[in-house]
Amino acid sequence: MVVKSIMSLSRGQKSLILLALDLWLVMVSYLAAMLLLHDSRLMPLVLLQDSLVQLPLPMLAGGVLSMCLGLSKIRLREYEGGAVARTAALAAILMGVAMVQAQLGQFALPPGLPVVFALICFVSVYFSRIVLTGVLTQIYLRSPKFTRVAIYGAGRTGMALAQELRKSADFVVCAFIDDNAALGGMTLNSLPVVSGAQLPKAVASHKIDRVILAMPSLSPDKQTFMTQRLEKLGVQVQSLPAFAQLHGGAELSDLLKPVGNASLLSRDPLTEELPEGFAAYFGRNVLISGAGGSIGLELCRQVIACRPAMLVLFELSELALYKAEAEMRVLAEPLGVEVVPVLGSITDAVHVKQVLETQAIDVVLHAAAYKHVPLVEMNARVGLSNNTLGTAVLARAARDAGVMRFVLVSSDKAVRPGNLMGASKRFAELVVQDLAARPSKTVFSIVRFGNVLGSSGSVVPLFREQIARGGPVTLTDERVTRYFMTIQEASKLVLLAGSLAEGGEVFMLDMGKPVRIGDLARKMIKASGYTVRDAANPDGDIEIVTTGLRPGEKLHEELMLCKGARATAHPKIIWVREHHLSELETAAALRDLRSAIDRGSEVDVIATVAWAVPEYAPQSLPEEALQCQVVEARRALARNIPAE
Repeated sequence: MVVKSIMSLSRGQKSLILLALDLWLVMVSYLAAMLLLHDSRLMPLVLLQDSLVQLPLPMLAGGVLSMCLGLSKIRLREYEGGAVARTAALAAILMGVAMVQAQLGQFALPPGLPVVFALICFVSVYFSRIVLTGVLTQIYLRSPKFTRVAIYGAGRTGMALAQELRKSADFVVCAFIDDNAALGGMTLNSLPVVSGAQLPKAVASHKIDRVILAMPSLSPDKQTFMTQRLEKLGVQVQSLPAFAQLHGGAELSDLLKPVGNASLLSRDPLTEELPEGFAAYFGRNVLISGAGGSIGLELCRQVIACRPAMLVLFELSELALYKAEAEMRVLAEPLGVEVVPVLGSITDAVHVKQVLETQAIDVVLHAAAYKHVPLVEMNARVGLSNNTLGTAVLARAARDAGVMRFVLVSSDKAVRPGNLMGASKRFAELVVQDLAARPSKTVFSIVRFGNVLGSSGSVVPLFREQIARGGPVTLTDERVTRYFMTIQEASKLVLLAGSLAEGGEVFMLDMGKPVRIGDLARKMIKASGYTVRDAANPDGDIEIVTTGLRPGEKLHEELMLCKGARATAHPKIIWVREHHLSELETAAALRDLRSAIDRGSEVDVIATVAWAVPEYAPQSLPEEALQCQVVEARRALARNIPAE
């Protein structure tokens, strides 16, 4: 009831209460000074009568000063440093007021009364705030309505975070935690500093609900270790990305994130700049297809940092292009980079040719693709038209326009594909490999990697959405594993690999160890402050449900077809050997794919892909007769390879 009443008070009402308290303390301080210094021959009652005549001016001055100095408006949790200095200023000015009043009013004041009055006033106002803060903190600590927080890291970032959290009505900062033994037992910003060794005791004594890691430079492995240690104590763990973001205008609740994205990798993600790839894009005209997608947008950000002369955003979605252009103009303007938005499809050969020639493009980064496995599986004709024929149109136009570099962003699903999306990407790789094998000014290359954390439609944001709804979290299979990489890391390595290419390379990015999706789901549930509901814990919060593998989905992904790989100039980029079709075979496959797409025959589309990518085994066709038709079509194609 008390907590509810306090929370219902407006900011203005709280200020009025503090102003009334200050007036009362000024009065009490003046009377206390009179009593301490009074002549023993005078009765206290006589002193009180004399004081009543003198009190109005100090009280009026105290009220005015409290408002002018903002003392009554300072939150109790923020009463420190500058606020204490304001209290000292209030006391000093009141001392001057008492002196002036004594001279003008010719009051017979005890010697030293203004000084004693000022000292008592300062001490009483200061300790009133401290006591009130302590009382309210204890009330908050015992209330389930507030989140009790400990900040891991008593450095610059931790101190700034504590200041920001004190402005929030939802958090109560209880303590700092720091592994520096020299800080243990100290008090910073009125908060105790607890050593890491005393962590279990601190969590219990302060009833901590959440620990925020205020150490942006901490490695992901160290974050993972600390998170596991803290989660065993039953607390939620979050991290603050960077100190600079505290003052970037974003809401604090948006900056505090569950520890998980980078730590899911079980390795240190790439964070350093890549000066080696800078020259390949500096002063160039760069076109990025699929510029509004997750990878395309991050490529745009990082290419702008390389200071190209022009950045062309090629995008099919009007909304995605609008958002991408708005963001890129803000980034590009200070660097003098021209941003050109182009709305269109990579399958439109006339439009693609006009854009490449009109804008005098030097580098093409091809990230446009339909990537969602079930959707492409159900829409084979459209998926192959965009992913494979679109790549052929863009790559050939780049060659004809004399583009210096063409980089295809591919996927680990292109390796022994079990679905049409993967097969369409492998087919696209074959097209680029074929062009790279022919004499040309254009340096063609392919960069292949796995899943990126947080990309649109991927498993991480899906799990977060399901957790936010209260579950259940859906898994296709507990055994499924996937490779993961951050979007920033993948984009940096794509740019670097593209700059290293000499022609025809298939680059594979080091994805680290594969992650079990079941383990990922459990980590994310726990990082969000919930428990998993299962047979061992029937009272848990979020249930995990297994739905079964979708058509074309594999349990485990691979990154290369053939054995044999070579190191490159960067340890996270590997050059892999991949076979490819002959020029005649590639032309025949593309011709039959176009023909099947024009006829609207899904079966013929799949048959053509199955012939061009022999390691692809169609899994999405429900009827055995249909499977046989694909096999027959493959044999017919193999017997008669037509020229283009």
